[in-house]
Amino acid sequence: MDRPVKYHYGKFPPANIDWPKLVPLIGPANAALARYDATLSVIPNVNILLSPMTTQEAVLSSKIEGTQATMGEVLEYKAQGKSADISDSRKNDFNEVLNYRMAIRRSVNLLKDLPLCQRLICEAHRILMHNVRGADKTPGQYRRIQNHIGRPGCSIEQARFVPISFDKLQEGMSNWEKYIHNETVADRLVQLAVLHAEFEAIHPFLDGNGRIGRMFVPLFLNVSGLIKSPMFYISAYFEERRSEYYDYLLAVSRDNDWTGWCEFFLKAIEVQATVNQQKASAILSLYERKKAEIQNLTHSQYTVYALDFIFKNPIFKATSFSDSGKIPVPSARKILIDLYKGNIVKMLTPASGRRPAMYVFAELINTAEGKQVF
Repeated sequence: MDRPVKYHYGKFPPANIDWPKLVPLIGPANAALARYDATLSVIPNVNILLSPMTTQEAVLSSKIEGTQATMGEVLEYKAQGKSADISDSRKNDFNEVLNYRMAIRRSVNLLKDLPLCQRLICEAHRILMHNVRGADKTPGQYRRIQNHIGRPGCSIEQARFVPISFDKLQEGMSNWEKYIHNETVADRLVQLAVLHAEFEAIHPFLDGNGRIGRMFVPLFLNVSGLIKSPMFYISAYFEERRSEYYDYLLAVSRDNDWTGWCEFFLKAIEVQATVNQQKASAILSLYERKKAEIQNLTHSQYTVYALDFIFKNPIFKATSFSDSGKIPVPSARKILIDLYKGNIVKMLTPASGRRPAMYVFAELINTAEGKQVF
């Protein structure tokens, strides 16, 4: 039986990166990221328009860890609120995704007053693990015991990987934080690749490490000035290549192969920056088209309020639309009827008894997903 791979003591930061191998990948990755950032810069209300893409990132990042949920299911659950009649297991799946969104929003707000640091990471972890599976594993606090990674229930001798020992964890995280602010690294994307791999190797929390590590990616891109808004969605690439993702991370500790991991990561940035740019452009075009369509349908002064609502809430209850506070209730009811009759939104479930009708803005979800969902 193979022995588990153990954390790479004394080999961070890496001294053996083969820069000539990375140079052909650095340029295309940075160029793709710059094109995506240019698209971000012309999107009004970027937090509203790209909200579905943020949800999709949360879904895919959670899926890598085994959470089973689709974006549509999560949005419908969020719209239903406390009235959702589903099993506790499904609620956990959906709340893990929603917690991911809340954790990254909280992190963005903290960056107004804090640098990208351990305190911010711990706060993001506290929110991520709140009231879901793993809530009993000291949310927001580093582990005080040795952990290991392998199939469920395996012993440490049967593990695939053994992270840094708990007595060295704080030192490891301090070194990681110092490397965030190292201004001497030749390329920021390579620096980010190294930071992500090191965080996953340290595995500082008892649960949620993968999601926090992937959440770190857009935060670092933003504070480094590579993108103007901390909205970058990388998990699709990792989820589609999950085995490769884990193998390259493992090779860092097993073979000291930082270069192979960096090659994989740079390609992920290039591919996902291009996908993100295409989706963001498509969403912006959809927004402009629907603004004109809704104005022609409703002839209302509340067109933009209605438009922003359905972009932020692509699945919603009729009562939520009426009670949003942005539009007088009689006007909101009329506008919703117009949106439905004009095929802007579809009825997901009709009203029944005290339960209001549920609507879906299908074009937006389909655009964010990149396929026909509704």
